[in-house]
Amino acid sequence: MDRKATATWKGSLKEGSGTLEAPSGAFSGLPYSFRMRFENEPGTNPEELVAAAHAGCYAMALSANLDKAGFTATQIDATATVSLDTVDGAPTVTKSHLEVVATVPGISSEQFDKIAIETKGGCPISRLLTAEISLSARLDS
Repeated sequence: MDRKATATWKGSLKEGSGTLEAPSGAFSGLPYSFRMRFENEPGTNPEELVAAAHAGCYAMALSANLDKAGFTATQIDATATVSLDTVDGAPTVTKSHLEVVATVPGISSEQFDKIAIETKGGCPISRLLTAEISLSARLDS
């Protein structure tokens, strides 16, 4: 199963701007810019989208692992904080921190902690963050 999204960028890094598109219709023409990414101008940026993907993925994976252990969560609130820092002079995503609050009837703290920790590295977006990246690039003439 493949999922896609498209980014279009026009202009220089600092003065240009871009839009993001998802074929699903979840977003279309979503603007982003240097200022949104590096200067906290209101709007989205790639790191925020990765954070949303990581939080959503983790919440679903935790729900699945709780189900496997015989528990059903009535609610899971997951927040991912993706950190963009400078490493060796280059902007670099250095970490994604997950914060989770869940309501799970009948589970002990020890059982929940064990399942939550086991889930951390197992959701597909967690694995993506350590995955091989391939590239196909061509110049449009």
